[in-house]
This record gives sequence, structure tokens and C-alpha cells, in this order.
Amino acid sequence: MSLANPLWGALRIHGELLKLGIEVSQATVGRYLPWRPKVASPTWRSFLHNYLTDIAAIDMFVVATATFQLLYALIVLGHDRRRIIHFDVTPNPTQAWLSSQMTEAFPWDTAPGYAAQQRFLTHD
Repeated sequence: MSLANPLWGALRIHGELLKLGIEVSQATVGRYLPWRPKVASPTWRSFLHNYLTDIAAIDMFVVATATFQLLYALIVLGHDRRRIIHFDVTPNPTQAWLSSQMTEAFPWDTAPGYAAQQRFLTHD
């Protein structure tokens, strides 16, 4: 049964055997299954290495001034050279302002393929 269905594990084969009326424990089924090495999946490090030039991080945070006024800062970081691509501050962020910041940060066709959003939460 395991040769005909290589993706089935001991739990699934045990359930199928119970449906056929064969009472055997799941541990016994697992003991007789052929050992298959797991295919190694790509690591996070290899993903970053392959797509480093195509990744940008965007963060927006609040800054309190000396006069207790709240300003909203936006920063766009490029991961390939760990550099600041774009930075701007506004007292009143709107959707139109945010979209214009993305246009200014990535003019024409310079936008990366992937954007990773990081969010930092602060507690008072």
C-alpha cells in the first residue's frame, strides 16, 4: 500500500487498514514503512541570497517632537546594500501622500519584485 501511495504516512495507511478490517497498531504500520529521506527545502538564507536585490522593507512610525506634536515618518530600505532608498515625514498621512511616497521612492520601473513589511509596536 505504501509503494502504491508514496505520499501516505503511517497514520493514513493505518486508517485504510482499519477500513479493510485489519486491526494493527499505527506504530507497527510505521515500523514496516520504507524509510524515505526528506527532501531538503531551501533555507531562509538561500531565499535572501537569491532575491536580495528584489526586496525592500517599508516602515511607517510615529515621532513625538519637543512640542509634543506627532509626526509620521516613512522609511523605505533596500536590502541589497542596506541603504535608505526614501525617507519622508508628514503631520497628516493620507492615502494620496503614501502613494506619492511610493512613486517617489521607486520612479519609473525601479520597484523591487517583493516588498517585506516590518512593523514595530511600541508600548507606552
